[in-house]
Amino acid sequence: MRAITVPEPGGPDALVWAEVPDPEPGPGEVVIDVRASAVNRADLLQRQGNYPPPPGAPAYPGLECSGVIGAVGSEVTGWRVGDQVCALLAGGGYAERVAVPAGQLLPVPAGVDLVDAAALPEVACTVWSNVVDLARLAEGETLLVHGGGSGIGTFAIQLGRTLGATVLATARAAKHGPLRELGAAHTIDYTTTDFVEEVKRVTDGQGADVILDIIGGKYLGPNVAALATGGRLVVIGMQGGRKGELDLGALLAKRGTVAATALRSRPLDQKAAITRGVREQVWPLVEAGSVRPIVDRRVPLREAAQAHRVVEASDHLGKVLLVNEAA
Repeated sequence: MRAITVPEPGGPDALVWAEVPDPEPGPGEVVIDVRASAVNRADLLQRQGNYPPPPGAPAYPGLECSGVIGAVGSEVTGWRVGDQVCALLAGGGYAERVAVPAGQLLPVPAGVDLVDAAALPEVACTVWSNVVDLARLAEGETLLVHGGGSGIGTFAIQLGRTLGATVLATARAAKHGPLRELGAAHTIDYTTTDFVEEVKRVTDGQGADVILDIIGGKYLGPNVAALATGGRLVVIGMQGGRKGELDLGALLAKRGTVAATALRSRPLDQKAAITRGVREQVWPLVEAGSVRPIVDRRVPLREAAQAHRVVEASDHLGKVLLVNEAA
C-alpha cells in the first residue's frame, strides 16, 4: 500500500507519499481500508520530530480515520468485513490501510458521510473524556473553550451547548460568527482582549466552571484567574509552551482543580473505555444532529503537505480532512 511517510523531520515538504508494507490484523484487531483521515496538531509535531509515535504504532502520522473494514483478526467480535467505521488511532491514518484494536472502533453515525466521519473520533474522544468524564461539566455551568475555531474547539462548543452549559470561546475575530452559530454564547478575540477580564465580565465576576485549554504554559496563570469557585481546568495542549507559573494561593482560594491529560499514549483498555463512553453518550447526539462534524476542507491524501500548511496557519475552521481518492 501507499502512505504518507516522514523520512526526515522538517517542514510540510518532509511528508513523502511512498510505498510501505501492508498491515496485518493481530489478535483483537481489524484492518480498515481508509477512506479519509484528518490533520491534528500532533501530526505537525510528529512531522517536526517532536512527537514520536508510541511503541507498536505505525511510523507515519494520522490519529483517526474512517473507512471500511477489510480484514478481521482473531478474538474480534461484533465487527465484520464491509462494516463502515471510524476509529481512534495511535498512528498510521495517513495511509491506504491501517490496523487498529477493535476497542477503538466506532460505527459511522447515521446521517454522517463516510468521509466526514473521519473528523469525529479524535475530537469526540478528547472532548468527552476531558469535559464530561473528567471535569464533569453540568447543566447550567459555564464552559470556556480556548481555540474555539479548531477541531477540538468546534466540537467542544457544540457538546457543551447540547449539555446545557453556557459556552464561551476564544478565537480570532473572523471566526466569531460561525462559532456563535455553533452555540458559543460569547466569543473573545484573544488577539485584542484580555480573556480573563472578559470571562469575569460576562459571568458577573463568577468565572468559568470548566476550562478546556490547548495553550498550556502561557495560559496557566490566567486560566486559574478565570476559574470560578470550584472550577476545573483541563490542559490538553502546549501550543503556548510547556511551563507556566501556578499561584497555589489563588487555586486554593477557589478550591480549584488543574488536570492535564493526553490521549495517544493511554493504554488500550483506557482508550477502549473512552470509545465506549463516546458511543453511548455522544453518538446519539451526533445522530440527532445536535453535534456534527465541522469540516473546513477536503485535501487529497497524497497532498498532505498542503493540509499541514493550512493547519499551521490556523486559517481553518474545524477539521482539515485527507481523502484517499483511490478508495
